[in-house]
Amino acid sequence: MALHDRLYALSPWLTPLLLPLGFAAVTWLTLRFSPEATGSGIPQVIAAAEQRWKGRWGGQRVTIRTAAWKVVLSAALLVCGGSIGREGPTVQVVAGIMRSLTRGLKGGPGRRAIIIAGGAAGVAGAFNTPIAGVVFAVEELAKSFEKRTHTTAILVVVIAGATSYALQGDYAYFGVLNGGGPLSAAWLAAPLIGVTGGLAGGVFSRALAAMIGPSNNPVARWRRAHPIAFALICGAVAALVALLSGGMTFGAGYAEAKSLLQGHPGRGLDFAGYKLIASLAAAASGAPGGIFAPSLATGAGIGAAFARLGPVLAGRDAVVLGMTGYLSGVVQAPLTSAVILMEMTRDPGLVGPLMLAALLGRWASGLIMREPIYHVLAASWRTTPAGTKP
Repeated sequence: MALHDRLYALSPWLTPLLLPLGFAAVTWLTLRFSPEATGSGIPQVIAAAEQRWKGRWGGQRVTIRTAAWKVVLSAALLVCGGSIGREGPTVQVVAGIMRSLTRGLKGGPGRRAIIIAGGAAGVAGAFNTPIAGVVFAVEELAKSFEKRTHTTAILVVVIAGATSYALQGDYAYFGVLNGGGPLSAAWLAAPLIGVTGGLAGGVFSRALAAMIGPSNNPVARWRRAHPIAFALICGAVAALVALLSGGMTFGAGYAEAKSLLQGHPGRGLDFAGYKLIASLAAAASGAPGGIFAPSLATGAGIGAAFARLGPVLAGRDAVVLGMTGYLSGVVQAPLTSAVILMEMTRDPGLVGPLMLAALLGRWASGLIMREPIYHVLAASWRTTPAGTKP
């Protein structure tokens, strides 16, 4: 991301051309050398946890080889300015490392517990949010969470948290925030912001599922028949949005989201709209990359738009509520969305409003997208149809 910033500083008009070229090249490399590394990686982890290996293809969903390609290809897309996050890929990377290092060992936790625990550790390490890692494992990766899996996940998350602390210190992802509005304003704003963010998140997930899910609509059929050309078009859309937004949509969106959280002037709703389109283009291209961090940035823009309407809509806290509502709308995991923002911002006073915004965001998203996006996409990675014995 820092390298892309330097390239953009040298040539703001030519750098966006990296997006269509990069999307096409990275998608070709992915399909040629590691097709299991495509996209976020979380659907592959869900599918691998649900079903045992079946042949070479089934076994490559979570392996060190796939993890290595995931890191290289995701980093390449970030150099090009793709609107992707590292968090989804980290889930697949850590699950692959844990599964590969424990494969063939006798005793200890089972295959499913190891994969789920690895995914939880990926969230914990990427965001420095250990509680959210465990909640994510319960809410998203596992449909049922037996006691042994629960113990393994907590143990591995603790190790990941300790390692993250040793490497980076006691940091909050967005910094420790002070100066929020009255708590009563946050409670009043949470329903409106949560529903708005949830609806926007549902639109994003529905559009993404239509393009890369198991559906058989004309767009999905054309993408499957011409994946490189489709990636090139997605890159062209991302480049156009980058030019229109003045370069705000490049990368994960961390800097923009943090700036909005700190009360610096931004374009709010304009930024949210541009970021949603750029993130959808990146996710639909088929190249590796996550949607967590871009979703937080998009939600920050939605919250900032409300914050500018006046202090009655919670001020800076509205940005945090926007992140929660939109993320919950995209992934339909309200507990994870609320807890992850609580740990990121280190503001325990907002727990109640965050939970309300997340739950209403999930409800509003369900009106548009009935099944969580990761589980829809996981259907394409199962070795046998859902509901049958592998």
